[in-house]
Amino acid sequence: MNDARATLLNRDFFEGIGRVHDASVDLVVADPPYGLGKDYGNDSDHLSGANYLAFSRRWIDAVIPKLKASGSLYVFLTWQHSPEVFSYLKTRLKMVNEIIWDRKVPSMGGSTRKFSSVHDTIGLFAVSKDYYYDIDSVRIPYDAETKKARTRSIFVGAKWLEHGYNPKDVWSVTRLHRQDPEREDHPTQKPLEIIERMVLASAPPGGLVLDPFMGSGTTAAAALRHGRRFIGFEINPEYHAIARQRVAAMKNNSGRKRRHGREGHQEDLFDPERMIQASSK
Repeated sequence: MNDARATLLNRDFFEGIGRVHDASVDLVVADPPYGLGKDYGNDSDHLSGANYLAFSRRWIDAVIPKLKASGSLYVFLTWQHSPEVFSYLKTRLKMVNEIIWDRKVPSMGGSTRKFSSVHDTIGLFAVSKDYYYDIDSVRIPYDAETKKARTRSIFVGAKWLEHGYNPKDVWSVTRLHRQDPEREDHPTQKPLEIIERMVLASAPPGGLVLDPFMGSGTTAAAALRHGRRFIGFEINPEYHAIARQRVAAMKNNSGRKRRHGREGHQEDLFDPERMIQASSK
């Protein structure tokens, strides 16, 4: 599936990445298999040890040339592999942040032989020190009580007070439970809230976002929702179909809004002939 804004490819990332032009991508959001043995309809999550690290180095080496000089990369990892993968990434890119996603797992059950794991590790890396980053787009508003307490004249008109505070590197966002209306039929679907923060902060409006392991299409949904373009790869045809459905639903909603004059000429930013090659200048 491809249109003026989104290209969703049902193929192995390693086979398809050659179709993406070098230095054309503003942001990579990568959620690779964790090596924990989950069932994605194939054996992609059954790598361990040296094999997992070799796989990680392979996709990293394939995707880095696609990034612009101002580009960034987020990668989701488990604590078992993040030290080694981060160490390798630091030989290729500038490390900006280690982010902890606190999944807000309820206090019940868990391991009785160690502290229960309730977080994922996210690495933020950039090609250069001049990477794109829009802090104002992801500020967190202060509550009314806090703003009321800052009524002294030195605070009046302060940007940080009016627009909110900078997000920290611990993100407390509840994981998607089976009953969550956002949930699709995918075992490790990430909350849209998390991916939206990445897209808003690290991809300019109209920019190109690449997801090498697309899954249920959350990154596609976040990119399109906020006026970015998208190209993604998913080897599992069932997950690819879910992603297509999500994108189609967003296009339908977007079309209704435009007919009512609420979305301007946003689609003029996109050229369908160039999108399949992901050529973003």
